[in-house]
Amino acid sequence: MNTDANEQPGESRTMTVEASEVWSGPLDPVEDGGLTRPRIGIAGIAIESSTFSPHISGDEAFTVRRGETLMSYYPFLTPGSELRSAADWVPLMQSRSIPGGAVAAETYAWMKQEILDGIRANAPFDGFYLDIHGAMSVVGMTDVEADLAHAVREALGSDVLVSTAMDLHGNVSRELLDEVDLITAYRMAPHEDEWNTKERAVFNLLGQLRSSVGNDPQARRPFTAWLQVPVLLPGEKTSTRIEPAASLYAEVPKIEALDGVLDAALWVGYAWADEPRCQAAVVVTGYDRALIQAEASRLGRLYWDARDAFEFVADALPLDESIAAALAAPDARPFLISDSGDNPTAGGAGDVSWTLGRLLARPEFHDGSISVIHASIFDEAAVEQAVAAGVGAHVDLLVGGRVDPGPSGPVALSGTVFSITEGDPDAGTQVVIVAGGVQAIITAKRKPFHHIADFTMLGLDPHAADIVVVKIGYLEPELYDLAAGWKLALTPGGVDQDLLRLGHHHLVPGVFPFDTTGTPSLDAIVVRRGD
Repeated sequence: MNTDANEQPGESRTMTVEASEVWSGPLDPVEDGGLTRPRIGIAGIAIESSTFSPHISGDEAFTVRRGETLMSYYPFLTPGSELRSAADWVPLMQSRSIPGGAVAAETYAWMKQEILDGIRANAPFDGFYLDIHGAMSVVGMTDVEADLAHAVREALGSDVLVSTAMDLHGNVSRELLDEVDLITAYRMAPHEDEWNTKERAVFNLLGQLRSSVGNDPQARRPFTAWLQVPVLLPGEKTSTRIEPAASLYAEVPKIEALDGVLDAALWVGYAWADEPRCQAAVVVTGYDRALIQAEASRLGRLYWDARDAFEFVADALPLDESIAAALAAPDARPFLISDSGDNPTAGGAGDVSWTLGRLLARPEFHDGSISVIHASIFDEAAVEQAVAAGVGAHVDLLVGGRVDPGPSGPVALSGTVFSITEGDPDAGTQVVIVAGGVQAIITAKRKPFHHIADFTMLGLDPHAADIVVVKIGYLEPELYDLAAGWKLALTPGGVDQDLLRLGHHHLVPGVFPFDTTGTPSLDAIVVRRGD
């Protein structure tokens, strides 16, 4: 378990969009009856968990932040900032992991208990910021965020205003909704607005507490219009870079801007967990009950009506066809290929070695005239062997397939140790093994490769490579800018893009594309906690 103040393992270094696109500032003055300096706690647990991956996320998967280290994690809560100065903040504990398999029950238990103990030891609170992802699974449990929110609510008491911000790939069940007062989600995929969204959640919380109803626990709770839309699609089909998601998400800030509306959010849901809560959702929060119900229902119907129009963000092809396309485009260099089925930032184990085996078997890559970077496979034993051999040595390794065997199990990799890089906070020790034209990156711990620096720190130049194969789905911004050509390879793993062959058994009836019969009513319900 990582407990330092650095960026959590593999955490996306998100780009910032204009604040006006996602929230409105500055804070309004404190109104008569409002709380001049409310006492606000911060805590949460965030991970995206594939229940189809054999990987188990234990203590080692999480970066834990407490106290001032947690405060400094949020760029909008730096000392002297408006939001920092507007409240007495009580940062308890927030645990965060890159996506992976389900969380070990004992890991979840101690994290949850620490949060509850912190709440009880530091009470009372006026408000609470619950920082979660929305797609956490725990071995033996379902709807874990609702379980956490319910426990937090019991510890806080009914009068405390709770605000939460989530990934748009999270899930919003009625059970979760009933435990919080304000809830919102990212509006961009890739998540370039992550920090803006978290800021908006805190801004809205402060706004309610500073308003004239700040001392009236029930009056300060806005109404919430909610509905689930029975559609469950992978993120690679719902990127906001392309239609129809681009137009659907463009509606969200328009709804938020209406008089009587405080916030609006649209969730795609998480496709690689087999739980009843997994489906799209809409929440509109505000004061005009009829308006928020109408707008939530309208947005839900727009999403449902577009269900057949969602397509992959790039050409989605079998791996061999993706490689053939790259070889046929010598002027498109570097050519990126997404090894999508084992994407660790969607929940894949990160050690399925089938793709690497296919690359090593291709005769085009044997003589080194075409350079291919493969990022990456985590295999601590293979890394130790390479380190023991040293740079320049020849090694014969069995790589990957130890956590998720996939269709190939471990793959034989014979080549030269090109580089050894130690001390990465995410990956630990990393080695590059060169076999012909294939430059295979092996890491001691799970790490996604999203940034140019992830490669250059190993002595590799992705700009000079012919082909770069990355365990990812849609490309993060730096890789998107890098790619002169791109195919999304349909590869095996715990986040297989072919959802129908994964074997979901616990979704509610009627979820598209698993069930294509029937038409849902899509009428939002309006609730307010305490009514």
